[in-house]
Amino acid sequence: MIALKGVSKVYPATRTSASVTALDAVDLTIGTGEIFGVIGRSGAGKSTLIRTINGLETPTGGSVVVDGVEITRLAARPLREARRGIGMIFQHFNLLSSRTAYQNVALPLELAGLSAAEIRARVEPMLDLVGLADKRDRFPVELSGGQKQRVGIARALATRPKVLLSDEATSALDPETTRSILALLKQVNRDLGVTIVLITHEMAVVREICDRVGVIEAGRIIEQGKVFDVATRPRTETARSFLAELNGAALSPSLVARLRQDPCGTCRTVFRLTFSGPLADDPIITRLARHLDTDVAILSARVEEIAGRPFGTMIVTIDNAHGASGAAEGFLRSAGIETEKLGHVA
Repeated sequence: MIALKGVSKVYPATRTSASVTALDAVDLTIGTGEIFGVIGRSGAGKSTLIRTINGLETPTGGSVVVDGVEITRLAARPLREARRGIGMIFQHFNLLSSRTAYQNVALPLELAGLSAAEIRARVEPMLDLVGLADKRDRFPVELSGGQKQRVGIARALATRPKVLLSDEATSALDPETTRSILALLKQVNRDLGVTIVLITHEMAVVREICDRVGVIEAGRIIEQGKVFDVATRPRTETARSFLAELNGAALSPSLVARLRQDPCGTCRTVFRLTFSGPLADDPIITRLARHLDTDVAILSARVEEIAGRPFGTMIVTIDNAHGASGAAEGFLRSAGIETEKLGHVA
């Protein structure tokens, strides 16, 4: 459905700033009907990447193919036609304040030259789909943030696109509203078969809705795969940092201040443990304590679901006396637990 091959984007130098490489030889393939997430920090290249898909940004190099059409080779008029098959929703809604919800959804259809009857036949089902049929005559100022975003989604879907791009669409919303918008996007994907590309800086959003995810840093996709695989076995420090914020695996500031890399006679070794699948329900810590006849202190722990499968993390300390921490590490690894030694605390 979507294929980016060697896509680069360099913004040239100006009098006040050096050139900026926003995208650096990005290769990415997104399947038909998939919900694909792109996650990264501010300035990583997320927005530039998504804007190359609908031709709002022209790559410096490489090609972008959407539904068999190479976007990067299109002239202005065929590009406008191709964009009708690519909907987009934005962080700040981008609604026209002088138009009602109905009129905002109708706008792209008016620009495409559809008749009033054709517009009504498309707009009314879209407003019903997003749960705003009773708000059709309300102006944006009369709507909540979540309702404004639903109007934006209805507008993006009015042209019957095969692809829907979401540019930080939930970043300006509270957690409860975010969940409702993500549930709506999942419904759109399921009921309409629309391929969704979603960019975000929140791993919780990726976990909630995406099938696969790509991690972007300094304009490069440094890691990608199924959400569960990336979440449970991240290969890069950037992915690990996103996951630590999400699953409670991040160390508390007080523990970081006490952590040392060299062991001491009275030190305890600190481990981060990762459980996935059936292991998330296994009483492994109890078995470990019995096996070594030693105390295991649990500093933090969390178990949740990712892609319908259990996943958990735990921060523990184990007595370093008589080689207990080394034996514990061997025991945990043999049991299939991902084990990372973080250091030592007195």
